Amino acid sequence: MEWVKALHVLSVIAWMAALLYLPRLFVYHAGATVGSELSETLKIMERRLYRGIMTPAMIATWIFGLWLAFGYGLVDFSQGWMWLKAVMVIALSGMHGFYGSLLRAFAQDRNTRSHKFFRSINEIPFVIAAVIVIAVIVKPF
Repeated sequence: MEWVKALHVLSVIAWMAALLYLPRLFVYHAGATVGSELSETLKIMERRLYRGIMTPAMIATWIFGLWLAFGYGLVDFSQGWMWLKAVMVIALSGMHGFYGSLLRAFAQDRNTRSHKFFRSINEIPFVIAAVIVIAVIVKPF
């Protein structure tokens, strides 16, 4: 079980790093001229981050998390903190999908959002992760 925990934590770290970095790339991309060298470079960076790191890390997070929860019997949905964690992990997964749609818009040169929008959504994954950590460690309810 300790190996599964370690792999779960490592995959969460990789997923969170990507969730925090991709919107940062979007901030720069929103300010780049369509078709410019910078825009095309950012498309490559965004795609590689999303497909090469972020998505595999999310999948690994889910696999190892479910393995811990159900394979070792660590699930106890009678406690509120477990429900909160589950909802927040689903919310992070939703952010992941939303970022994927933003990535596709940039890839097709059809982004209409400003850099301010991307700066504002940049913090959402961190807030969700903070709620998860507090729920799991403190178990407030």
